[in-house]
Amino acid sequence: MSTRLAFSSVTKDFPGVRALAEVSFSAEGGRVHALMGENGAGKSTLLKILSGAYTPTQGTLEIDGRPQFFGHTADAIAAGVAVIYQELFLVPEMSVAENLFLGHLPGHYGIIDRARLRADACRQLAWVGEDIDPDTKVGRLPIAQRQLVEIAKALSRGARVIAFDEPTSSLSAREVERLFAVIRDLRARGHVILYVTHRMDEVFALCDAVTVLRDGRHIRTFDTMAGLTVDEIIRQMVGRDLKNVFNYTARPHGAPVLEVKEVAGPGVTAPVSLQVAAGEIVGLFGLVGAGRSELLRLVYGAVPGTGGSVCLDGRGPTPASPRDAINRGLVFCPEDRKRDGIVPVGSVAENINLSARRHHAAGGFVLDHGWERANAEKHVAALAIKTASLGTAIGFLSGGNQQKAILARWLSENVRVILLDEPTRGIDVGAKSEIYAIIQRLAASGVGVLFASSELPEVLGLADRVLVMRGGALSGEFTRGDATEERVLKAALPATL
Repeated sequence: MSTRLAFSSVTKDFPGVRALAEVSFSAEGGRVHALMGENGAGKSTLLKILSGAYTPTQGTLEIDGRPQFFGHTADAIAAGVAVIYQELFLVPEMSVAENLFLGHLPGHYGIIDRARLRADACRQLAWVGEDIDPDTKVGRLPIAQRQLVEIAKALSRGARVIAFDEPTSSLSAREVERLFAVIRDLRARGHVILYVTHRMDEVFALCDAVTVLRDGRHIRTFDTMAGLTVDEIIRQMVGRDLKNVFNYTARPHGAPVLEVKEVAGPGVTAPVSLQVAAGEIVGLFGLVGAGRSELLRLVYGAVPGTGGSVCLDGRGPTPASPRDAINRGLVFCPEDRKRDGIVPVGSVAENINLSARRHHAAGGFVLDHGWERANAEKHVAALAIKTASLGTAIGFLSGGNQQKAILARWLSENVRVILLDEPTRGIDVGAKSEIYAIIQRLAASGVGVLFASSELPEVLGLADRVLVMRGGALSGEFTRGDATEERVLKAALPATL
């Protein structure tokens, strides 16, 4: 018999903020139910209520018609609920088998039955179609296999309701298809599948129903995908039409502001040469492992190269470090903004002012509090950063607002070239449109933009010129007019395929 999950008038209040307001909808077993909404719409809060990490201020959660009251995550697990987050909850130093049965290892009197543990682990792994040695340390597995171990762990605990939070953000196309096959199998077994993603192609390839949240409220549930369009989902998510999500406008280009000549190093197997002109947006496309991120880090001076040079405004030498790059007007927004881009416990204002404050601190040490507040206020208003206050810890902001705060940090500097690595990863379509507009404004002001993205529509929609990497080397270059999906993908795919 298929399981049924229902939320009834679920509300969640935090001090000064209502994150969810009387959300009601249901999801049926044997179907994949997408949960869509802009960052800050309430999706994460709802999943945390489902997982038992949060308790609702009011409202009820029901499974098969029975109200559930989760005081903590153990209650949710006992009720057959599992949430597979982007950041997996596995212990890297422990084996696959130990992770699968952590908390209920087979044995007697505190002694683990290793033979039974291994046999049980093999059985669970086979359920998700994986042939992994159960004794392998989880930390040695690629992200795709770790994700399947997390799913197998949920099934070992009898999960009937499984929620996925942006599960494909770090997967290759082949790994995505493998994950989809497992999810389809779970659907066939009658599980309730909640699927949170910002990728529209995944919704239409995998899902049977869609629920849209906006500003903490349930906006609409589509019980069928028949006749549903991307434009309609976006309209429900943002409350308005986004006619030109990329905000592209042609603009004149000036002299080269960035010249990369024969650069090589870790992850870049063949010397790379490229130029970016003032006011130009250059997109760097490639599949997972192509070397895009590695090239950007070499250009920025974050990783020492083995050869070549980087010139800014026609002048060398190559930046020796990120500090040197920033001082010369070359700045970088990293792919993993939470780990490398922000100070999570720092305030919004502190994160915005982090770099440029050195120009305004008396003697380099005494902060100019008037400038700090005025600069943060200016950029919060200009970039429409949604925050309760300048003093709010940036870790509480949505991914899109964190990314805008990082951009505000660099807008506080005298920027000549900005490097962006996956600038909209994990960001909803409304925030994406706003970030694209910021990038266009930067280019219109004469800044050179070099951005790397694994989303081909983003590269084709935003870039004036497209460079393609494959196996750590440049494999193609296209003008905007010549860049088609077929041509760019052909340049990105291994020749043996």
